[in-house]
Amino acid sequence: MAARRGAGNSSGMWLWLGLALILLIADQFTKVLILGYYRLGDSTPVTSFFNIVRVHNPGAAFSFLASAGGWQRWFFTTIGVAAAIFIIWMLRSHHQQRLFAFALACILGGAIGNVIDRVLYGYVVDFLDFHWRGWHFPAFNIADSAITIGACALILDELLRVRRGR
Repeated sequence: MAARRGAGNSSGMWLWLGLALILLIADQFTKVLILGYYRLGDSTPVTSFFNIVRVHNPGAAFSFLASAGGWQRWFFTTIGVAAAIFIIWMLRSHHQQRLFAFALACILGGAIGNVIDRVLYGYVVDFLDFHWRGWHFPAFNIADSAITIGACALILDELLRVRRGR
């Protein structure tokens, strides 16, 4: 019976790793399209509030440390790899907690997607540009979206856990 429970635990973790892989593939596929069809700075208006652009971000969120001189590439790569290892370790023991595991899988897929960019190119490829009346939100990508969704899901999971009194 214990062996059977262990096998179920393993298969539950693979579900979440599969979600992370789907997000990673979607992220990398869209970035390959942008790199193949757009030059740096190119932009295509899609709606009155949304453009597809090609932007390179050598920094972190909102271009944090983008002009730091190059060391940030390996710093953020190391953080991304460490986060991925930690998340996989957490998924092994918490995969049965659906919302928590969903959040971790989203963050994992996004983190690995941006790590791949940093290793291959030295920057993260961003291409989603939302704007309103001259104000532009910083361009982002599928990986960033997955990380943001994962972070929101983590907050929701914790709020629900506190509400249940755990």
